Amino acid sequence: MLWMTGTTPAMANGRGQHLADSDLPAARQLFTAGNYDQLRQELPGLVARASESERTGPAGAGRAAGVWVLISQLAAKDADIERAASFAARAGTSARRSGRPTILAAAARAAATPLRRVGRADTALQLLREAHDALDTHPRPTAAVLDAAGMVALTAAYTAAQAHMPTAAEQFAASAEETAARLLRSRVPTSGELSAAQCQLYRVGIHHKLGDLDRALAYAADLESTALPTPERQARAATDTARTLLAAGHVPAAYVQLQLLERAAPQEARRPSVRALAAEVAARRPDLPCITAFTRRTAPRPARDGHTY
Repeated sequence: MLWMTGTTPAMANGRGQHLADSDLPAARQLFTAGNYDQLRQELPGLVARASESERTGPAGAGRAAGVWVLISQLAAKDADIERAASFAARAGTSARRSGRPTILAAAARAAATPLRRVGRADTALQLLREAHDALDTHPRPTAAVLDAAGMVALTAAYTAAQAHMPTAAEQFAASAEETAARLLRSRVPTSGELSAAQCQLYRVGIHHKLGDLDRALAYAADLESTALPTPERQARAATDTARTLLAAGHVPAAYVQLQLLERAAPQEARRPSVRALAAEVAARRPDLPCITAFTRRTAPRPARDGHTY
């Protein structure tokens, strides 16, 4: 695939050179629907147009940053940490050129994932704090600013939990919950990510990372997956719940969550981290109904370009 090799022709698939207003929302919709295979097919042209757009000025750089964030997130799902870090760094550069704190916040969140996975949670927290502080300078924040601030706080809470910093994790999580409540009270329509359900979802992972499995499972039990707006988020809830249940020794219940995950977003079930969970379930309880079929069905398959996903 062209985005993997770094080839970025100015023209792709007969489309114009620059990003159209609909390009990033359409690509983001594929991501949130868990349709990663189709998204990968769209990436060569998207990258080509983003590369041209980021040269046109702050507005174009901002749109390009959104593309780089999306590619970083997809790479993280594929466990390709080097690529995730590379595109997150590119997103940060473009976001700074855009001059928009909300875009820089998205880039910081993207960068936090590969940083955490290579043991640099402290650096990730620094980036997230800086992004959060930049958003706090708004005297009358818009819904978009509140959404960005809350999501940065949730990412920081999870990062702090992974770094075994319970006080910081709780402070960031509480801040996000307050921001979500403020956003709800404003009654301003928003297409953002922040919500009470999103905060609950993050709480599952936060308390799992802190070793408080009972509290993590309590949040998981209270979380209504239908309150999460996209298949990708519903699958994430099932993943985090399955991981916590496995840690608590509830293997059959973890398997139920993996089945829910596959129903919500089948391509999520082929992610390396999810396959690892399924393999652990199969190893610990090979007698579970259809567990062998599940692991075979969710095995990685070759893509058209020869790569395995």
